[in-house]
Amino acid sequence: MKNYTITVNGNTYEVTVEEGFRPADSAAPVAAAKPAAPAVKPAAPVQAASAAKPAASGSAGSIKINSPMPGKILNVKVNVGQAIKKGEVVLILEAMKMENEIVASQDGTIASVDVAAGQSVEAGDILVTLN
Repeated sequence: MKNYTITVNGNTYEVTVEEGFRPADSAAPVAAAKPAAPAVKPAAPVQAASAAKPAASGSAGSIKINSPMPGKILNVKVNVGQAIKKGEVVLILEAMKMENEIVASQDGTIASVDVAAGQSVEAGDILVTLN
């Protein structure tokens, strides 16, 4: 067996590789990897100011609906001032070729719509606020 230290995307792994030939269809694992403490902490991604983000369509509400994942807004189903019920679809978010319905977390009135159809969003971005 041989031990190697491998760094992938800033994360360091200690890898033990068994010597010798094994057929490709063998069920036994050939290498086992266990994460080691990262030697270098990856730098935080820098976000450029996006001119594509529309300004909020009203004053921000106290209840925020955030994007659960990065993706593209396909359709906004609500307008500012509209009353909605818990579970009602607020917008459609496309992520990994799938359309995801983003729903209201509780009853309320739409205070602001912070995205527009066609806009790309990151996980955690505020999509809509409620009062």
